[in-house]
Amino acid sequence: MKIFIIWLVLVIAWNFGYPKASPLEDVIVAVILSFLSIILKKYLKI
Repeated sequence: MKIFIIWLVLVIAWNFGYPKASPLEDVIVAVILSFLSIILKKYLKI
């Protein structure tokens, strides 16, 4: 659950930090952050 919250905060930060990003960019960043959260989950054993 902690990893999901980190992912959610980063996605929200991306959306507020880059409000003019296209929907495609939003999806790409969300997918990248999702992969990073999977890697974090694997290495941090949360």
